[in-house]
Amino acid sequence: MSQAVMKTFIGIDLGSTTTKSVIMDESSRVIGRGITNSRSNYGTAARVAGEEARVDGRFTLFRRALTESGVLNGHLGEFLAALERSFRVEQFSDQLNDLERTCLGQLKGGRFAALESRLQEALGEAFRRLRDEAPSLYAPGAKRKSDFFRDIAGARFYTHAEAVARETGFPYEVLLNCYDKSIIEVENRPPSGGLNDHFRRALARVLAVDDAIVGQAAGDVRQVIEESLELELEESYLVGTGYGRVTLPFSKEHIRSEILCHGLGAHLMYPRTRTVLDIGGQDTKGIQVDDQGIVTSFQMNDRCAAGCGRYLGYIADEMNMGLHELGPMAMKSERPARINSTCTVFAGAELRDRLSLGEKREDIVAGLHRAIILRAISIISRSGGVTNEFTFTGGVAKNEAAVRELRKVINDNYGDVSININPDSIYTGALGAAEFARRAYEGGATPEARP
Repeated sequence: MSQAVMKTFIGIDLGSTTTKSVIMDESSRVIGRGITNSRSNYGTAARVAGEEARVDGRFTLFRRALTESGVLNGHLGEFLAALERSFRVEQFSDQLNDLERTCLGQLKGGRFAALESRLQEALGEAFRRLRDEAPSLYAPGAKRKSDFFRDIAGARFYTHAEAVARETGFPYEVLLNCYDKSIIEVENRPPSGGLNDHFRRALARVLAVDDAIVGQAAGDVRQVIEESLELELEESYLVGTGYGRVTLPFSKEHIRSEILCHGLGAHLMYPRTRTVLDIGGQDTKGIQVDDQGIVTSFQMNDRCAAGCGRYLGYIADEMNMGLHELGPMAMKSERPARINSTCTVFAGAELRDRLSLGEKREDIVAGLHRAIILRAISIISRSGGVTNEFTFTGGVAKNEAAVRELRKVINDNYGDVSININPDSIYTGALGAAEFARRAYEGGATPEARP
């Protein structure tokens, strides 16, 4: 009996700060989404984001199949959440094992050979502690600053290595040096075993410990999951876009501009869209589209960072804050400061001057958000202004203070306009790229590129 196959189409948006991937089916339905830090290594970023999209795609198929079967009697959400936590632990543990092996591999004849015995013991203890706490990192309600392996493993390894060094008298710097020389190598290759093995081990763990969720349906649940895993997701065609698209070995047929992809992606999310504002990490784009999502005009910012996500990152660094903290702080402001400069360097100087004069941090940050939006709206006006409906995309669309200022400025200048902000707006460019991939395949293009 031949294996069932689903044709899928991949869009990858290689942004300056994050890389996104979207998988869609032949009906333009999104199957999976994935995101990772770009880290200036677009090859690794494309692979990791693609892998995350495939994982998300499998969970989409699990949900569909389990919903149709009705075997979980109202516990579907609980089961899938437990399965994803278990899957993440399996994936994280495999990468930890790989990282430990890579660290130990440096001891053979390398610069650490003279310390091999003591270093092996110290590394082993640090990784043992990290491995023991892995399930708690993914427990319900666990707070993580990042979902990326490098970030989680790095933060926890540093903590455990410092404790081990203090207890054993082994040089902490040597442990860190060994780790730093290994993490990039591990990050650049996928977890061992393959996704289906991880899913099966994760399922076995959930069925063994979460009887309250699965109950007497364990056998039926296992069968549904196994049948879903047997469905092959054929990657029929891929299109890349974004800031780093030219760094990948794609032929020109597999590359589309950010402008085209964001315009089409916004149209797929909201078919009545006519104006699109995308504020990404590296640039800001004002785009006008027709009723088919085809770009009719656009404008972008110049090379200056003002008005894009990098500007906010600069301000966060100046204030010694996390980028995610800026929006909530600005929302506390009742009287936003009027920022005179939209230049990143001058804004930093003005920020320091205002702080020294005792102005409230939240008022200054709110004023900076307004300055970004005013600059973005000036770009939109040069592209043709704001036409109903308006769609806001990009990473900054998740910033509640930026959204608040955008609504104010549009209402003041253009009146009552429908403003669309999708929770998945950061994937807009990848979504448009995936649709371009689907259309190219339908038109008979050759699928030679792979993520």
